[in-house]
Amino acid sequence: MSEIDFGRLLTAMITPFDKEGNVDYAQAEKLAHHLVETGTDTIVVCGTTGESPTLSWDEEYQLFTVIQQAIAGKAKIMAGTGSNSTSEAISATQKAAHLGLDGTLQVTPYYNKPPQEGLYQHFRAIAEAAPELPILLYNVPGRTGCKLEPETVARLAEIPSIIGIKEATGDLDQASQIRALTPAEFEIYSGDDSLTLPLMAVGAKGVVSVASHLVGNQLQKMMQSFAAGNTQEALQIHLHLFPLFKALFLTSNPIPLKSALRLVGLDTGVVRSPLVSGSAELEAKLEVVLKKLGLLN
Repeated sequence: MSEIDFGRLLTAMITPFDKEGNVDYAQAEKLAHHLVETGTDTIVVCGTTGESPTLSWDEEYQLFTVIQQAIAGKAKIMAGTGSNSTSEAISATQKAAHLGLDGTLQVTPYYNKPPQEGLYQHFRAIAEAAPELPILLYNVPGRTGCKLEPETVARLAEIPSIIGIKEATGDLDQASQIRALTPAEFEIYSGDDSLTLPLMAVGAKGVVSVASHLVGNQLQKMMQSFAAGNTQEALQIHLHLFPLFKALFLTSNPIPLKSALRLVGLDTGVVRSPLVSGSAELEAKLEVVLKKLGLLN
């Protein structure tokens, strides 16, 4: 397993765009600083929340470089270099390794729906092509139509550079099975903010978060409290933030998040088609939640 500690709070960073839909690299740098200053241990660049399906490889590599320069020595960087093409994922991951990034997030192949043996061979090939780069598996069948079964995760956990999984099935039994089948040092991260605390109760280390753009310090406090045995304090924070966790998924991520950030004065621009900007009704609902949390006057 990797000696790199990615921490408890990984933020799936959004990609800022200008009004014309171009990547706003200057705003991305500012956002990275904001995340580090509000509790993020590792920034995940070009994940689903970063609208990776609409980013070109050139845009992704430029984002990796900009964020790396912005937060060098302050936080870790994990690159979203997964693909439903094994050869493309290998190429992108090797480039991320060449840049000197800290790790890579590898989503399960989408659309082509490989069987479990295909998934194993896919991730093994990526790991063998860039053995120096720690890999975090990303299990999100709701988006990919493809699920890593616990037994397959256990096989992959035997590969030294595969250090953990972002578990976004929403299934506590799945997480429990993974925990039972893998070594203690294999790290499980919640892929849903609302399930961070429940998953920690069955052995998860932390979360790959969306809400941390807004409440990173509070999420850190919740997880640290739980780890220290102060479960009641952790529960209170979870319940306090729970309405925000749900509001940020009232429609497709990251539409609500970009709307919320704009409301609190951190404008990260538009979303790229085929996503569309948040409606007035969505923003009204977000305003209510943000005001109750003291994030909006």
